[in-house]
Formats: sequence, structure tokens, C-alpha cells
Amino acid sequence: MITKATQPPSEHATLLAVDLGLRAGLAQYNSRGRLISYRSTNFGSMSRLKKGVTGVVRPLEHLAWIVVEGDRKLGEVWEGAAAHRGADFDWVSPEQWRKALLLPRKQRSGAKAKEEADALARKVIKWSELKGPTSLRHDAAEAILIGLWAVLTLGWLDENPLSKRHR
Repeated sequence: MITKATQPPSEHATLLAVDLGLRAGLAQYNSRGRLISYRSTNFGSMSRLKKGVTGVVRPLEHLAWIVVEGDRKLGEVWEGAAAHRGADFDWVSPEQWRKALLLPRKQRSGAKAKEEADALARKVIKWSELKGPTSLRHDAAEAILIGLWAVLTLGWLDENPLSKRHR
């Protein structure tokens, strides 16, 4: 369970957020709470997911956390990869991160929440000074927000970049 920490485990620590699915959204954050990469990937099948997770996680040298949202069976694969790498692991429900980041009126329907997630993820991308996407799949957008929720909860980031002060 994520609890607020005073410091990341190292200045090079990273967090990987995953919107689970055979088509998964991935977002990586650094120890300063900045988004450093994001993408959507299609594993296509459970067997390819099991092999593919290793390929996603292996190059992340200073992986400290994997935080996932979605199907438990798929999440167990990521949980095993976290354990293998000595990284912490946690599940977050969509209600949990949405309550923290989306206005109540934007949470009333799944379609409205996905639309808002896209808009907010684009703001996080811009705030992180990354190149904006030409298109952004909803799974990548949600992974970005799952990761933002996690770095805020962990205390890796003091202020929410989506707050009015940062807009």
C-alpha cells in the first residue's frame, strides 16, 4: 500500500504506472515526480504479456515502484516483475485516483472520465516538458494520471501540476 514517504529511495528512482490490459498504458516518472516517458503497448495475448513485461521492466535501472490499475490477473504478472526487481508494488482503483485528480462532475460516466483523463494527461505531458503526442490512447492517458496520483501520494511531488496555480 502506498503511503507518503519523505524521499524517494534514491535521486535516480523511477516509478512505472500501468493501466492494465492486453493493450496497456505505461507511464514512467522520475524521483522529482516528473513524467519522463509514456506509451501504449499491445501485448495481444496473456503469453505475450508475460514475456513482454520483462522487456518493459528490464531496462528501468532504478525502478523503485510499479503501480497498476485494472484486471487482477494481469496485475499479478506486473507484481511478479516488481518482486523480481526488488521494487515496491501497489494496486490503485480507478475511483481512488479519479477522486484525487478529477472533479466530481467529470467522474459521472466512464466516457466523461476518459475524456477528462486525456485532457489532464496532455497537461502533465506539457508540464513535464515532453513532446506532445499527435494522438494519445486512453490507456496511456490513464497511466499518466495513475502515475501522477502515485508520485503525489508518495510525496515525490509536493504540488499537483494540475492545480490552478500551475495552469
